[in-house]
Amino acid sequence: MSEVYLKEQEYGKDRVRLAKVVKTGKWHEIIELTVRVLLDGEFEDSYTKADNSMIVATDSMKNTIYILAKQSSCVENIEVFATEIGKHFITTYSHVHKATISIIKHKWTRMLIDGKLHDHSFHRDGEDVHDTKVVFSRKGVTIESGLKNLLVLKTTGSAFYGFLRDKYTTLPEAYDRILSTNVDATWTFNIQNMASVEKIPFNDIFESIKQITLHTFATHNSASVQATLYLMAKNVLKKHSQIDSIRYELPNKHYFNYDLERFGLKNTGKDADIFVPFSDPAGLITATVARVKSRL
Repeated sequence: MSEVYLKEQEYGKDRVRLAKVVKTGKWHEIIELTVRVLLDGEFEDSYTKADNSMIVATDSMKNTIYILAKQSSCVENIEVFATEIGKHFITTYSHVHKATISIIKHKWTRMLIDGKLHDHSFHRDGEDVHDTKVVFSRKGVTIESGLKNLLVLKTTGSAFYGFLRDKYTTLPEAYDRILSTNVDATWTFNIQNMASVEKIPFNDIFESIKQITLHTFATHNSASVQATLYLMAKNVLKKHSQIDSIRYELPNKHYFNYDLERFGLKNTGKDADIFVPFSDPAGLITATVARVKSRL
């Protein structure tokens, strides 16, 4: 048998569900999170020698998350809360070299009742979420955040023609079509030092990127998903200097007009108004757009 070695490892606690109610008199806020903690460090003996003496129990990780959530005033700001969790494990255990904290913030929207925002009632008006991945080590911190599962559709203002055609091509050119996609966006922050983390308005940036994404999608006369994607990313980087790069993943959720000619009904071109949604197979368009690094 050839020699083997432990090339890399991480372990931790996944899918820790957490809800925190923040009360200001009768006015309540609800924050619901799913948290993952992964640790990297001097754990080799637990794998290779069955020696558990250095292992931080995943039960301890779970309890730590709840305790820090109770003590923290930053749970709603998931990027900052994730750095608090990461800092705890790095400073508490000298043999932990890196902590990777991933958090999903689940969506709750305050109800509008009789024309007024209700003080303690909420509803879920979509499956889109805000998430983050923070890597906290003794060398520094990296923060990557995202907008996931934002389903969008527009009924015009999109085309796709002039593409390469060969003997296997059956797709007709489209000069006016329905465009729908499920937006997944991930952006990386430029973190100079730990002190700068608390100065970044993470929640405001998230909401801004969501609005830029929606505005660009709705108003851009799209020649392709690729062109719209690039414009979204360009607009985000232009607006937010704290972001180094942004990646979009946009599946093309097709809507094809149904053939009604056999029934004597026109349903093509300007007469098309009956469509069949197709979820699979789907085109998938991705790209990462980054700032040009200064040569100075």
